[in-house]
Amino acid sequence: MTALPDGATGSRSVNVTDLVDAGRLGRFHLGAFAVLGGCLVMDGFDLQAMGYAAPALARDWGLPIARLGPVFGAGLLGLFLGSILAGMAADRIGRRPVLIGATAAFGVFTLATAAAGSMPALLAARFLAGLGLGAIMPNATALVGEYAPRRNRVATMMIVTNGFMVGAVAAGALSAWLVPAYGWRAPFWIGGAIPLVLLPPMARWLPESLQLLAVSGRRPAELARWLRRAAPGAPEGPGVRYTVREAPRRGFVLLELLRGGRATATVLLWLANFANMIVIYAVASWLPTLVREAGLSTATAVWAGTAVQLGGLVGTVVLGLVLQRLGFVPVLASCFATAAACLLVLGRPGLPLAALLAVAFAVGWAVQGGQPGLNALAATFYPTDLRSTGIGAGLGVGRLGGFLGPLVAGAILAGGGGAQAVFQAAAVPAVVSALVMLALRRAAPGVGAAPPPRGGDVRRGC
Repeated sequence: MTALPDGATGSRSVNVTDLVDAGRLGRFHLGAFAVLGGCLVMDGFDLQAMGYAAPALARDWGLPIARLGPVFGAGLLGLFLGSILAGMAADRIGRRPVLIGATAAFGVFTLATAAAGSMPALLAARFLAGLGLGAIMPNATALVGEYAPRRNRVATMMIVTNGFMVGAVAAGALSAWLVPAYGWRAPFWIGGAIPLVLLPPMARWLPESLQLLAVSGRRPAELARWLRRAAPGAPEGPGVRYTVREAPRRGFVLLELLRGGRATATVLLWLANFANMIVIYAVASWLPTLVREAGLSTATAVWAGTAVQLGGLVGTVVLGLVLQRLGFVPVLASCFATAAACLLVLGRPGLPLAALLAVAFAVGWAVQGGQPGLNALAATFYPTDLRSTGIGAGLGVGRLGGFLGPLVAGAILAGGGGAQAVFQAAAVPAVVSALVMLALRRAAPGVGAAPPPRGGDVRRGC
């Protein structure tokens, strides 16, 4: 459906979701997705940068490595708040302004991280950088899903959000060279420059959500301008009214995630995000350090961390294609169960180097590749004016798990536990994630079993 007459008024209703679903990916889409992928590169780069810089930072400042737990935690606390607050803001004022403002803030405060000369300054810079960075993933994922045709929406979201993994791998490759040669600050000088360089392309090519503009009923001229670029030849002009099959919501938007039959699925998605990010951040933050503490070289420690990210990079692409066919629940449950088994192996002492890298790759495939699947599941589950909030809330709760994961790992190390104890502990939330996905199938059978059906007939537009 593209246009319908509206009674005696002679106006036509154009459903923008139908136009997107019937369209093809063109030059406009590729440009927008490239910019969004660039934003996600920053997220992945920052996740790994502190993990690689931590041993050199501890040596430079004369600190025991366990004292760096609050540094990891400060950035993750910022991510937690940023994911939730920015998601709600974007569902009200738009994804584009939130993404541009957050990118600028992240760049500035990452440069402040590189310039920090004391622990309080470093903690403040990491928290504020995390606050900006928290806006990136939920809004980028939502925008990709809103501009991708339905027939390949899940695969497109997974592939574009793989920019996160590209950034993580780049952080490992660059840090292996930069940290030994130039010190722990070097990755943050680069990590702060990247988002500032991205601002002009974002201002030019980053679109606003067509569906969000339609459901809000505001800014029809802006909607028409972006629609001309996304779907050339779409109906326009006097009498054309752009609609979606959703009604706008009122009230405190975060509570809407628990209404309308969404409560059970929402809570389970939060729990899956929480448990999976405990694993992601504990492994990303501590694996290079634990490998180095085991007596291997700094370069080997960096490559062990990079193997996790390479696994996530490959896994995300493959899982994106599989999820489109088999559905979210069976694939993600299998991923998280595999991660638990691999973590138990990863913690074994005396593991040969080749086995260490192979198991690290498998862990990345399962947990780093599975996380974009959780994000894509949220993007297909929530309606337009809850989409960024829904993704952001899930990621925010997940970042809380990410905040706790490195702290718990640090406490285990400070208490005399070694690498084996850390990875055995990390296997527990991986099992929880797998069980949650199975519970999601039983508690909310229509969620995540297959690509979502089209919505109802409620129209809203401008």
